[in-house]
Amino acid sequence: MKIILNKNKTYQIFEGFGASGAWWAQYAGGWDNTDPESSLPVADRIAQLLWSKTDGIGLRTYRYNIGAGSKESGRGEYSDEFRRAECFEDKNGNYDFSKDKNAVNMMKKAAEYGAEEIILFVNSPIERLTKNGKGHLNKHAYFRTNLSSKNYAAFAKYCVDVTEHFVDAGLPIKYLSPVNEPLWIWNGGQEGCHYSPIQAAKVMRCVAKELRKRDKLNSVMLSGVENGDIRWFNKSYTRELLRYPEVRECIDSVDVHSYFLHSPLPFTNNRPAFLLRYRKWMDRKHPDFPVKMSEWCHMQGGKNTGMDSALETAKVIFEDISILNVTSWQHWIACSHYDYCDGLLYLDREKKSFELTKRYFVTGNFSKYIPFGAMRFDVTTDDCDVMSLGFKKYNKTVLIIINPTEKEKNIRLTRNCMTAVTDKNNNLTETEIKAGETAVITPQSVTTVVF
Repeated sequence: MKIILNKNKTYQIFEGFGASGAWWAQYAGGWDNTDPESSLPVADRIAQLLWSKTDGIGLRTYRYNIGAGSKESGRGEYSDEFRRAECFEDKNGNYDFSKDKNAVNMMKKAAEYGAEEIILFVNSPIERLTKNGKGHLNKHAYFRTNLSSKNYAAFAKYCVDVTEHFVDAGLPIKYLSPVNEPLWIWNGGQEGCHYSPIQAAKVMRCVAKELRKRDKLNSVMLSGVENGDIRWFNKSYTRELLRYPEVRECIDSVDVHSYFLHSPLPFTNNRPAFLLRYRKWMDRKHPDFPVKMSEWCHMQGGKNTGMDSALETAKVIFEDISILNVTSWQHWIACSHYDYCDGLLYLDREKKSFELTKRYFVTGNFSKYIPFGAMRFDVTTDDCDVMSLGFKKYNKTVLIIINPTEKEKNIRLTRNCMTAVTDKNNNLTETEIKAGETAVITPQSVTTVVF
């Protein structure tokens, strides 16, 4: 197999990878029992494995969920108690930042172990401000927002007050995302709020105005609007989002989610085509705004720790970076206790322990080795079954090779390098290879080559 690196043909500057603390940090953030492998408290070890650049996979971004208060109120219909979240108001409407202590603790540990960027994101406005006093719509309500326009300003103030508190606490808060997956109905299962494109943009405008009233928050930007499917209405939400000068002054990218649920209509299942269509539209209409991918997981039932899910993760990362030209890529929940194909780590709540997955290591093939601010350059191969990406920064070159086939591939290297391999038998196994030697690209693997 021949791979050609064309470093003169360049694309986006890439920032890094991340994951969220939603639905697990509110309990695991308090685990102080000792991890037998590292002798660290388990909460520390989890943070280290995810965000440390030396002892983990070096994720750069931590996403913290500002909750709506459904945990305290008990209102609403939720499929799991951990999908409920606390808010930072007490019953008298005063701020109480001792709440949500385990999740806040995990956010602090992520920063301690290497997270350089924290994004505060909101699924639903706090229940005090919603129309029905819940963190989601009533069961039989459809496509209606749960936040009236008269409460936009109060919601914006709450979000920015929380942001200011955590900035004052010394945390690297870089972004505030007040709207999350506005397209969906959100009438049960978890906290959430529907907004039309116009409503979402007006909420973002109010938050932008409030954010710029605070001098100490000049370095905090808006993130949004984090629409929930890469196929539907991204142009509509983006068009409205960037209509307001106040928003454009506070936003340095358009953030989308990369979910792509299978549809019974065959013509809607060509994922690369939808990515390319949106990318071309952005290049025409908003060429100065990068696109970031702020949430994805392998939405498949059943716990999966193996290479099949890991290769799906790698394929989506490849498509989002090479077609949509995203400048950041973030996994949904970093850890999971569900019988579902989502977390990078699986947690056992009874034993207060964790299990690593191949998704974790494959994510590390990217996040551990691609430097912050690296430029993506063109890579071509004569094997159409293989996916490859190239990045460069200063004198460092990183090549990612994804081999989803059951056949072994070989490449002859012209320079000294190091390879890191994840496959069914290896977990980021590093090997030094000298110029002129052949590197074996094992079946169903992801290989990182660092020159």
